[in-house]
Amino acid sequence: MLRIGLIGCDTSHVVAFTQRLNHLELPESLWVDGGRVVAAVPGTSLIGPERIAGFVERLRGWDVPIVEDSADLFGQVDAVMVTGTDGGVHLAQARPFLEAGLPTFVDKPFASSLADAREMVELAQRRGTPLTSASALRYCPELLAVRARADELGATVGVDAYAPALLHPRNPGLLHYGVHAVETVYGLMGTGCRSVRCLREEGVEVTVGRWADGRLASVRGTRVGSYALGFTSFHERGVVAAPVASATLYTDTLRVALEMFRTGRWPLTAEELLEPIAFMAAALASADRGGEAVFLAAS
Repeated sequence: MLRIGLIGCDTSHVVAFTQRLNHLELPESLWVDGGRVVAAVPGTSLIGPERIAGFVERLRGWDVPIVEDSADLFGQVDAVMVTGTDGGVHLAQARPFLEAGLPTFVDKPFASSLADAREMVELAQRRGTPLTSASALRYCPELLAVRARADELGATVGVDAYAPALLHPRNPGLLHYGVHAVETVYGLMGTGCRSVRCLREEGVEVTVGRWADGRLASVRGTRVGSYALGFTSFHERGVVAAPVASATLYTDTLRVALEMFRTGRWPLTAEELLEPIAFMAAALASADRGGEAVFLAAS
């Protein structure tokens, strides 16, 4: 049984992950086997400091030890999950564990800058440390079902994805919540985007990415009115419209993380980890320039 430490408790994800890994208060169909949360570091937060106490109390109620310094996790855990909502501190939180070779999962957003994301990947590669990151939508059943039909549907020629896109300066642009739609696009299109255009209004922003082979994909991020998660994917031999409403989102993501913890194999390549961050950085620059096309920085 792998011992897992959580770093950053300003998110409901620490509750959701612990419930599934420690088999608590959920149907057995949502449990994930092979790992157990054995400690958590509350951390501080510039996004939701008022949320930390309540989530820590839930963890204490399940007898999860709370430690104040992430250094105290060494010797107690076999892998870590960086779970705080602020992508700007993920590099600092992950660095000691990447340097020590402990398998590391970084919750969305992977980082709030491409420079930080590159540094994490390069450090993990140098040290031979398993590393991954994902929005829960990267592995949602609706998306995986489309990929499983590849022989029937043929190649993906385009994707339109949508998600709420609430804003926070610590995770600028799409990084805060729009990342869910970006990860959906990449889960279906793969890497290879070269440029983006983003039109932003107070209640919405729409980003269109142009892939090197001429394919287009769009991300609609909603901030006013009703919103939902989902996508429409376009293929050589079919079109799939898929609202995402699965109850297994966290379960599916945790299974991927546990597989990496066990095997040491990265579920995503370095390019697959970095390009979505480059996409969101380019979208932010395009929006600031009134929708001008912006090329993605080399990832």
